[in-house]
Amino acid sequence: MAIDMKGRMFFVVGAPRSGTTLLMRMLNVHPDIHTRPEPHLMTPLAHLGYDGYVDKAPYDPFQSAESIKGLVADLPGGASDWYAAVRALSDGIYGGLLEPTGKRFFLDKTPAYSLILPFLRKVYPDAVFVVITRHPFAIFSSFAQSFFDDDWEAAHRFNPVVERYVPALASFVRDPGVARFHHVTYADLVTDPEGTMRAICAAADMEYLPEMLEYGAKKVEAKGLGDPIGVKADTKPNTKSLEKWAKSVAGDAARRDLLQRMLAQVDDEDLAVFGVDRATIWAPLEDVDPEGAVLARKQARRNDRYAWERRVLKWLRTPAVQDGPVGKALDRVRFYADVILRE
Repeated sequence: MAIDMKGRMFFVVGAPRSGTTLLMRMLNVHPDIHTRPEPHLMTPLAHLGYDGYVDKAPYDPFQSAESIKGLVADLPGGASDWYAAVRALSDGIYGGLLEPTGKRFFLDKTPAYSLILPFLRKVYPDAVFVVITRHPFAIFSSFAQSFFDDDWEAAHRFNPVVERYVPALASFVRDPGVARFHHVTYADLVTDPEGTMRAICAAADMEYLPEMLEYGAKKVEAKGLGDPIGVKADTKPNTKSLEKWAKSVAGDAARRDLLQRMLAQVDDEDLAVFGVDRATIWAPLEDVDPEGAVLARKQARRNDRYAWERRVLKWLRTPAVQDGPVGKALDRVRFYADVILRE
């Protein structure tokens, strides 16, 4: 039987490319911590129908949601019984992973959890929650570069991370509703890593260990805990990415316009939680030479295996490919695979 995970969950939450991987790598050095690459366990559980539901599925999500709400209403304890049942399921997974290690916490770093924080708080109110925020433009710039070969329009069509994540995270930071919580900024993490890690350890009631600052010294066993763009290439926190986003925008009117459209969808109070305001958010651009930035972007184009994988994936996602001969061929391959592999 899996162990009860009350008080033993440790959630690191932030938008994609906000520094969650760096923070997780540092915490992973601590002997109290066990982790795995982005489990994504709680996200589908949050959309079973009681708290929310998906738009598309191989069943009717709306009908399922209505039925589940009816079931929960008939439970003796109502919602409390529902969340206890969800927790029993997730405890079986998390506890099963943690128990053999003998460690104190299971750390789950899944950026998508930023969008289900109210649900997560109900299931694990005794967990440690660490939320990391970063300059919104830096988040999107890194997201586009890392996963869409620096195609900003394609990245935004696929996932408008600023509009989605900034309000969700800001709301939670303003009112976390949990006892063990710490809000850290990416800037603080890289400029004052010791002070930041001491504060996080205090929130979790863990001993601070100086070796957490040299995360590269610990071999990562679990595939996926690295970061081929930045964290995996470094051995300790550094400030080289703090204002990198400005160099990816300078001299490109289309990118600046896209950022303006993102900004228009975010409230001032949410921006304040992320440490920026409309008057100063563009300030880092003033220190960048536009012509030099454009030239640097051309010269920095990656041509390794990781970069080519991202280009192929980006190409396959385009409507022209999905609706054309290649898309139709892939549909046929999937059809025949389903026929062959089904029981």
